[in-house]
Amino acid sequence: MLKMYDIIRRKQEGCELSEEEIAFFVKGATDGSIPDYQLSALMMAIWFRGMSEEETVTLTEYMTDSGETAELSKVKGKKVDKHSTGGVGDKVSLIVGPMVAAADKGVYVPKMAGRGLGFTGGTLDKLESCKGVDTEISAERFEQIVSELGFCIAGQSKRLVPADAKLSALRDVTCTADCIPLVAASVMSKKLASGSECIVLDVKCGSGGFCRTQRDAEELARLMVRIGAKENRKTVALITDMSAPLGRAVGNSVEMIEAIRVLEGRGDEELTELCITVAANMLYSANAAASYDECVAIAEETIYNGKAKEKLADLVESLGGDRRYIYDTSLFEESNVTAMLAADRSGYITRIDALEVGKAAAVLGAGRDVIGGDIDHSAGIILNKKVGDRIEEGEALATLQGESLERAQAGMEHLFKAVTISDFPPEKTKTIIKCIGANY
Repeated sequence: MLKMYDIIRRKQEGCELSEEEIAFFVKGATDGSIPDYQLSALMMAIWFRGMSEEETVTLTEYMTDSGETAELSKVKGKKVDKHSTGGVGDKVSLIVGPMVAAADKGVYVPKMAGRGLGFTGGTLDKLESCKGVDTEISAERFEQIVSELGFCIAGQSKRLVPADAKLSALRDVTCTADCIPLVAASVMSKKLASGSECIVLDVKCGSGGFCRTQRDAEELARLMVRIGAKENRKTVALITDMSAPLGRAVGNSVEMIEAIRVLEGRGDEELTELCITVAANMLYSANAAASYDECVAIAEETIYNGKAKEKLADLVESLGGDRRYIYDTSLFEESNVTAMLAADRSGYITRIDALEVGKAAAVLGAGRDVIGGDIDHSAGIILNKKVGDRIEEGEALATLQGESLERAQAGMEHLFKAVTISDFPPEKTKTIIKCIGANY
């Protein structure tokens, strides 16, 4: 008879866990038969000792099967999912979902998203900045919207991968959130259970990303690509820079507005480039065109012909919201207080630390401290300047939005620490560092 005590001891000693032991662990996490302290102890042992690729694949499979899988039988085309490991100012899903759907190449994007803890809300919170939007919909309605629009972004069913919900919550409070095998199993179990045939991953590295170093990001990306291959899912991973915020907006409504600007063809250049690359990889992995370059052209066209923006408006309306928000951004709620952070010297911006910007957004009210907590959709930061830009003393670095002067002042303290101004311009860096798993 298996005992959790013995499994913990074996992993502490560096042994490879058997399929039976991993199955026992996942079942206990799902049905509550194993207490939290023993689940946490095993995850800490895994944090120290690691897991082999075979162990990680087995863990992923049992986590995938711990609950229901998405039923998308009415969706007849190729289904592609996209996942980001998170970051500061990451609104990519709001842009690439409409782009891929607007391409009209028989590629569907059933995107189950979450709500953020910490810096800002998640993709769902950003969508809900549009009045009336309700992302907590039934599985039947989710499938219907995917079929009709070509994509949908909605809340993940609690019946989908319940083992991950339990283990992720414990990882957050036991300092094991950065354990690469556990992260890979968490991400890929949700992607496999979502029913998609192709998966495109955006693995962030830098101060504002899950992985602080490129080496860790590549290790995680390669592991997830191999898991996808073993499960017969075409999987591609992009390694992208998160040392500075993505785009110019950090918050909820401000990020929604920035997503709209990209879909209008007048968004931040680096953000637009990343979104086109992600969308092109989604299309290419689904064989939407003969070459990757053709997929890039298709993705770009959805921006310039206005069809991607129209798809985002269609989604807002399908979720009960007012589609006018997508065409008139003045409808978004305004914050009570607006403040400007001015440069204390002239020079070139050589650093905007994503972590400190994220902290600034959080204290402004854009994030939440506990699951289910309230957020201020109007709170956030708009960066007037980016890394590499020239700035003069007294010129506005950023605009802060919040509900009170106290919050604005607290946010300004973090934002001031985030920015470094020097006499000489920095070396140019790339947002997209590497692509793993693609065959172009």
